[in-house]
Amino acid sequence: MLKIWIRKLSFSNFLSDFPVYMEKYPGLAEIKSAAQLINGFIHRTPVLKSSCINKIMGANIWFKCENFQKAGSFKFRGASFNILSLSNEEKKKGVCTHSSGNHAQALALAAKNMGIKAYIVMPENSSSVKIAAVRSYGGEITFCKPTLEAREQMLNIIMEETGAKEIHPYNDLKTITGQATAAMELIEEIPELDMIMAPVGGGGLLSGTALVTRYLSQKTKTVAAEPKNADDAYRSFYAQKFIPSVNPNTIADGLLTSLGSLTFPIIQEHVDQIITTSEESIVKAMHLIWERMKIIIEPSSAVPLASLMEIMEHNDNILDFKGKKIGIILSGGNLDLNKIPWI
Repeated sequence: MLKIWIRKLSFSNFLSDFPVYMEKYPGLAEIKSAAQLINGFIHRTPVLKSSCINKIMGANIWFKCENFQKAGSFKFRGASFNILSLSNEEKKKGVCTHSSGNHAQALALAAKNMGIKAYIVMPENSSSVKIAAVRSYGGEITFCKPTLEAREQMLNIIMEETGAKEIHPYNDLKTITGQATAAMELIEEIPELDMIMAPVGGGGLLSGTALVTRYLSQKTKTVAAEPKNADDAYRSFYAQKFIPSVNPNTIADGLLTSLGSLTFPIIQEHVDQIITTSEESIVKAMHLIWERMKIIIEPSSAVPLASLMEIMEHNDNILDFKGKKIGIILSGGNLDLNKIPWI
């Protein structure tokens, strides 16, 4: 693949001696090829709308329901594309990752579908629901202390012992390419959107969404939404330098990670705006979608709608969305039903 030389971004406290060489962004042909490859392994998820929510918001909103995706989130797209792209020799040795959430479940199921091993490092304080899901999909779990250092050390041990290939949840070009297929399906079904919104954590979904939107619908803005209590992407985007996530504290537990060395440059170049929202608004938006659309989403999925609700409530002018055609990617529906936030 072509190499490009990136100079404009400062990744202080993240990467030493930046600028670095980085692989070319996934192109439209690569994203279309990924969509063909994973077709038959993933669900083409429905696009739904609610006349009630549209009336409340004063906009036409379409929801791309990745909460109906296999393993319960968009992560299954990137995991499946990664595994389908492995060589026969790599498949024999299996795949591995460290994750306590949706990526762990997605990779375990994708590996099971391909008949290969998945080694998952999970913090010892992971939720019992997520542990049970990974095990039900055939993932081989190794527990570790709940720190990033412990997770990475354990994963390195597993890679040395097994030769398994690491599949990163977001900072990986194939992961980004696979995630882009969700927005591509949305644009194919609802063309000429004024805006596409996605939540942002590590940035894999947002990067793929921004790229495919630029390729297929250049008049459409890409807007990210993030919890105020975990706003490292927001601060990084507007400071034009990487600012890591430090002690994030949000109900949207899928959005706790920092941006990556691949995702941040893509977001800087192709995302139009990042906005934030409060914990209270996230719960309100999640409740509204459950109540009016009769579908289960996790808190991270509610963040884009929550940000619009907060703008409307405060009569803020940071984003003009009234009367607009808006696509929102509902990122997933995995949560512990014993811990519903309004109960």
